[in-house]
Amino acid sequence: MTLAGTGRLRAWFGRLPVVTRLVLAVAVTMSLVLTGAAGLVYWRVQTALDRQLHDDLAAYQQSLDRALRAGTALPSGPSGSLYQVLDVRGRVLGSRDAVGRKALLTSAELDSAAQGHAVRRDVGSLLPITPDTLRLQAERVTVGGAPRVVVAAVRRGHRDEALRELLAQLALASGLTLIAASYVGYRTARAALRPVERYRTAAATLADGAQNLRLDVPADRDDEITRLGHTLNRMLDRLEASAVRERRFVADASHELRTPLSLLRAEVDVALHRPRPAEELTETLRSVDAEVQRLIDLSNALLDLEELGSTDHITRSPVRLTDLVDTAVAPYARTAERAGRDLTVDVADATVGVDDRWLVPALGNLVDNALRHGRGTIRLTVAVHEGRLRLCVTDEGPGFPPEFLPRAFDRFARAEASRTSEGSGLGLAFVHAVATAHDGTVHAENTGHGTAVTLDLPR
Repeated sequence: MTLAGTGRLRAWFGRLPVVTRLVLAVAVTMSLVLTGAAGLVYWRVQTALDRQLHDDLAAYQQSLDRALRAGTALPSGPSGSLYQVLDVRGRVLGSRDAVGRKALLTSAELDSAAQGHAVRRDVGSLLPITPDTLRLQAERVTVGGAPRVVVAAVRRGHRDEALRELLAQLALASGLTLIAASYVGYRTARAALRPVERYRTAAATLADGAQNLRLDVPADRDDEITRLGHTLNRMLDRLEASAVRERRFVADASHELRTPLSLLRAEVDVALHRPRPAEELTETLRSVDAEVQRLIDLSNALLDLEELGSTDHITRSPVRLTDLVDTAVAPYARTAERAGRDLTVDVADATVGVDDRWLVPALGNLVDNALRHGRGTIRLTVAVHEGRLRLCVTDEGPGFPPEFLPRAFDRFARAEASRTSEGSGLGLAFVHAVATAHDGTVHAENTGHGTAVTLDLPR
């Protein structure tokens, strides 16, 4: 077969359904195995029968040779056996009645036997069936000083009949085995691929808009198909989590952006309603600038939260705690000083593996919250104990309202007392996202003389 033909065959085979390809592969493989096994059995039986036939023929040939040399009557030999005695010119000097004057040897075979070579040949074929099938052997014998060619022949009928019966049985057994193997292969392939088809149907349902879809994966198995189901379930979980984050992001952005955009529209409408003095226009622009900055801060906070929520692995690197805390606290030191409040830091001299890109602004959010909503001294304590990093920010303010504590880290959650102050309600949500990304936790509590927010992270 040419390369082009092979390529077309492969392309055709690749377009077939998986079950059909598996059944064809099983059928072809079993055909080759059965053919090889049948050929081996046939060869062994044929060899045994031929050996027996050869032994009978050789014994008959020897008895004929001895009788000719002794000048006695030629033996009849095995049942159905024949003989013929020729001179070197091919004239029949003696034969069994069933043969008569019919030459058993060709001219070439006669010449070869006359020269002293043994000649062996089969007369008739196994398939198609022919009558008078023989196996003959011719040898030169010297009788009274004259060369003679003695031809001994035995019938192959029983041998051929046995081989034909063997062929029929092998063909029948091979055919039934091939059918059974193909059927078992088909049923096995269908059973093995049934979960895959179920997973495909479920995936099609998901593509049609189904929500909260889970594949029905057996819990008591651990084969390739089951592991595929678990992998697909994990993928579906991630897709669902991604969809939830997307919906939450859109909802949060729509909810929080509505107010500043409405204020911006109102300020602009008022400014455009009638001519305004320069002082009023300047004041309006300042108000617009404040709202634009609020929009920018809100957008940045939402984008940071979304990035944190969709990040599987943060980038940890060795960071000195003193450097990390100094970077986080420095922007708020002057604000605390202007407010007449103390900002104290107690940091362990250690190096930890964290992602300072996210941890620095998280600490800054906690300090900023303490400045805006707390009172008195702000204390930042950073310690390392038993492989854990603990960062705690405390103040001496009135604390969180008790009903607010359970949802303090929710997005846009703000206590009633702070709703009129600056802020979007995303600061603590950002801190919670940073802690989760580090495989840690964050906890807020009222201490009786203020508020404490603690980050607990693996080192």
